[in-house]
Amino acid sequence: MSRGTPPSGEIYLEIQQIGRQVKMTAIHADTGVEVVVFGPITVSQEDLKRVAVRKLQRRLEQESGA
Repeated sequence: MSRGTPPSGEIYLEIQQIGRQVKMTAIHADTGVEVVVFGPITVSQEDLKRVAVRKLQRRLEQESGA
């Protein structure tokens, strides 16, 4: 995977409000790798989604290189 391209395969996203924060979980369907990001309740869901997918991509790259 090159930097900036989304991971291949399906990604499940779950968003949950916790108090004044929003928690977004991104799960890579093929591998089951899961990452979580938090943001203020005022953040746009698209921004949070973008951060979660980038974090998932980075995690997948780390695990494939190990």
